[in-house]
Amino acid sequence: MAAAQIPLPAAKPPDGATLFKQQCATCHTINPSEPIRQGPQLSKVVGRPAGKVDGFRYSPGLAKADFVWDEARLDAWLTNPQGVVPDAFMVYRQAKPETRAAIIAYLKELN
Repeated sequence: MAAAQIPLPAAKPPDGATLFKQQCATCHTINPSEPIRQGPQLSKVVGRPAGKVDGFRYSPGLAKADFVWDEARLDAWLTNPQGVVPDAFMVYRQAKPETRAAIIAYLKELN
């Protein structure tokens, strides 16, 4: 007699808030009233001009950047920051598109 197979539950999509806390919060805060960490605070980053958070010391290239953070630019940034701005200080890279998408969706919620 064959054993009954119990179906496994479908995998949950990654939770952006949790991923942000695990992978980004060491260097970034989402609260403008918190002290600046290694990276700038990221509340309202979607739609914000790059390199323009008061009080944060950006790399020369990022300080001179002439673009606004949108989903496509954030995706490229999380994939390879130096591919977006060659002298960027950020060393984090995320290869998984679904992880990048979840983090970006979470950042959009903060706008």
